[in-house]
Amino acid sequence: MTLTIDVLLENRRSRGADNALIAKPGLSLLIQDESDAVLFDTGPDGSFLHNARVLGVNLDNLSATVLSHGHYDHSGGVPWLPDNTRIICHPGVKDERYAAVNIMGYVRKIKRLSPTVDYSRHAMVFTRAPLQISERFIWSGEIEVAAPKAYGIITGSTPSPDYVDDEGVLIYKSDRGLVIITGCGHRGVINIVRHCQNITGINRIYALIGGLHLRYASPQRLLKIQRFLSQIQPEQVMGCHCTGPWGQLWLPNTLSPATGDKIILP
Repeated sequence: MTLTIDVLLENRRSRGADNALIAKPGLSLLIQDESDAVLFDTGPDGSFLHNARVLGVNLDNLSATVLSHGHYDHSGGVPWLPDNTRIICHPGVKDERYAAVNIMGYVRKIKRLSPTVDYSRHAMVFTRAPLQISERFIWSGEIEVAAPKAYGIITGSTPSPDYVDDEGVLIYKSDRGLVIITGCGHRGVINIVRHCQNITGINRIYALIGGLHLRYASPQRLLKIQRFLSQIQPEQVMGCHCTGPWGQLWLPNTLSPATGDKIILP
């Protein structure tokens, strides 16, 4: 069964793509096979819908929309979705979060990282557990990390570190192994892959596609990931969005899909 991925929005516009396409920091992918279609992330605003129209991509009759996590560049386009859209995500997607600095014990907000979204308009499926979307599509649920890294703060009665524990990934069970679709990879490439292997019972990885959050990764971390990928030997690695040129440099033979690209996995 063939899997097709349309890159509706990514940081860059693909070389030779229609100039009418909008590229901006964020990610939105339409992933479909002969039976099901899933919209994965919406980017920061309604640009994914504009690009879908330019590309002639039909977003009607989706099996589901999946949000990888609650950062604005992945879920900011939700207000542009039709009412009663079925959206699958972690309940933490709703949290209000900020980039912040700690100055002598005083936490100061710098930038809001979550969008303002009325999720009550939609048919929300909030779950921390894995969820079978269809015969081949699976939502990973929450991904455990032994020593998580904070990426800002979550506000509330008492501000708390934001470990982005609301992040999940989309899994597709192909005949050649797992296809793992990541939004930002905050939870770590190795953790993500191991989690997907554990919940599916499938060790073979066909493709790893999406944001891998390696833009500012240390050489030590990149070397560890490089060795891990050489062990599991995925047929395809396509790092985009927050993978960055530094991450691309360390991951040989890595493709970098951009806005307007169409990926076909036979």
